[in-house]
Amino acid sequence: MFPKKPYHQLPLNSHCVTTRAELSNVTHGGTKTWLGFRPTKKHFLLHLHYSLLSSQSNHFVFTMSLLQHHHVTPLSSSSSALFAQNNFAGVRTQSVNVSTKKMGVCKCVAASPAEQTAYKTKVSRNGNIAKLQAGYLFPEIGRRKAAHMLKYPDAQVISLGIGDTTEPIPEVITSAMAKRAFDLSTVEGYSGYGAEQGEKQLRAKLASTFYANLGIEEDDIFVSDGAKSDISRLQVLFGSNVTMAVQDPSYPAYVDSSVIIGQTGQFQKDIEKFANIEYMKCSPENDFFPDLSKVSRTDIIFFCSPNNPTGSAASREQLIKLVNFAKDNGSIIVYDSAYAMYVSGDTPKSIFEIPGAREVAIETASFSKYAGFTGVRLGWTVVPKELKYSDGHPVAKDFNRIVCTGFNGASNIAQAGGLACLSPEGLEAMHEVVGFYKENTKIIVDTFTSLGFTVYGGKHAPYVWVHFPGRSSWDVFSEILEKTHVVTTPGSGFGPAGEGFVRVSAFGHRDNVLEACRRFKELYK
Repeated sequence: MFPKKPYHQLPLNSHCVTTRAELSNVTHGGTKTWLGFRPTKKHFLLHLHYSLLSSQSNHFVFTMSLLQHHHVTPLSSSSSALFAQNNFAGVRTQSVNVSTKKMGVCKCVAASPAEQTAYKTKVSRNGNIAKLQAGYLFPEIGRRKAAHMLKYPDAQVISLGIGDTTEPIPEVITSAMAKRAFDLSTVEGYSGYGAEQGEKQLRAKLASTFYANLGIEEDDIFVSDGAKSDISRLQVLFGSNVTMAVQDPSYPAYVDSSVIIGQTGQFQKDIEKFANIEYMKCSPENDFFPDLSKVSRTDIIFFCSPNNPTGSAASREQLIKLVNFAKDNGSIIVYDSAYAMYVSGDTPKSIFEIPGAREVAIETASFSKYAGFTGVRLGWTVVPKELKYSDGHPVAKDFNRIVCTGFNGASNIAQAGGLACLSPEGLEAMHEVVGFYKENTKIIVDTFTSLGFTVYGGKHAPYVWVHFPGRSSWDVFSEILEKTHVVTTPGSGFGPAGEGFVRVSAFGHRDNVLEACRRFKELYK
C-alpha cells in the first residue's frame, strides 16, 4: 500500500506496492498524481518516472529523485510522465498526470541525488568562499550579455561594460614578442625558467621609466602576470588576521579577495556590506576622496587612483593626506595605479611621488590598459625596502617568498613585449593608444552631458560615471541593454556607494562608441 508518511519523509530507496484501487486514492481530477516540492529554503523537485515493466505485466515502476533545478529537464521517450517548465515561484505542490489503464501493482522507489552525482568527499567547503554573495561582477555581466544575445540573435550588441581593451597591440611591441617566441626554437635563444621576480633588464627599465628620482630601484620591483594576480598574492602575504579598508565604490577584487582570505565577517544584507571591512565612501559630495576623519584605523588600505569605477584621480594634496593618515595609524597602503598613464597635468601618477610613501605603501601596476595586454598578461608590483612590519621585518622579503612559492615568473615572451613597451617607440605607441581611448571617453561624456545627465570621471581615466538619481543601477543596466543592446556596468556592483550610477567604459572601436552614443540619444532624448 502507499506509505503513510509524506513523500519528503520517505527513506531513500523505499518502495511501496499498491493496487489500482489504492492508487486511485491519490487521484486528482481523474488522473493519478505523485509529485511535489520539499518545503525547505531551496525548492527540491520530486521527480516521478515510471515505466511499464513488460507488455504482459500489470506492474509499474515509479522512480523518484530529488533534483535541485529551477526547471524540469525532459524525460526519456520511454516515460509517459509529462513535465512542463515552471519557475516554481510561490508554488508548494505540483502534480503530474499518469496514465493507469492497466490494473496491477505499483512499486515506488525514492532515489538519492547521490545516485546521480556519484561520490562525495569528506572535505568541508571553504566557509569564506561561501560568504560571497554572488558570482564575480564581470562574469555575471558576461552571463547577462550572453543571455541577451540568445534572446536577440540578430542584434548588434556593443560592449562598453567590462574594461577590456579593443585596439590592436602596436606592431613595435608584437614584433618583439614574435622574435622572442621564434628565438625559443633555437639552441642559442632558448630559455626555461626565469627569475620569479622578473628579468633584470625589464625591472631596471620599469624603475627608470616610471620611478625616476622617486627612490625606487630595480630590486624593489616584482614583475608579474598582472595587477589583479598581485592583489591576491598580497592578500596571501597579509593573511587573515588583518583589517582592511577600501574605497566605496572600488574594484571588486579588493573586497572579494579579502573575503576569500578570511579577513571579513558575514555579508550584512541590510547595508550591503561585509562586516569587518572599512568602506571609505567616495561620492560627488566629497570629490570622490574619503573623509579620513571618519575612517577607522585599519591595517591595510586599498586605494585606486585614477579610480575604477568613478574615473576620479586623487590630487597631490589628497594623497599627502592619505600618506600621513597611514603613517599616523601604522597602516600599509596598497596603491593600484593601473590607469596612471591616463593622468594628465600635475596629478600624481604614482604614490611614491608623495614624501614618506616608501615607508607605508605598495604599488601595483599593469601594461593591460596601455598596450592592450589584457590577454598577454604582464604587470608589476613595487615593494620598497623601507616598508617594514611592526617587528621591523622587511615586507619585501616576505613578498619575495610568496612570489617564489606560488609563481614561476611572467612569460618570457610577455616580458619581451614589456621591454618593447618601454622603448622610445613603444612608449610613443602606448601614448597613442591611451590618447585614442581618451578621445572615446570625451565622446561618451559629451553625449550624456548633452542629454542632461550629471557625469563624473573621464578626464584621467577611460571610465565615465553617469548618475541616474533615484534609480537602481541594475535596473538602468537592464534598461540600456534591453532597449539599446549596449552593455554597461551597474555602479552598485562596485559597492553600496555606487548605487544610482552606471559605469560606461571607453574601451571600444570608434564606430561602436559612436553607434552606442547614437542609441543613448535615442533612448534618453
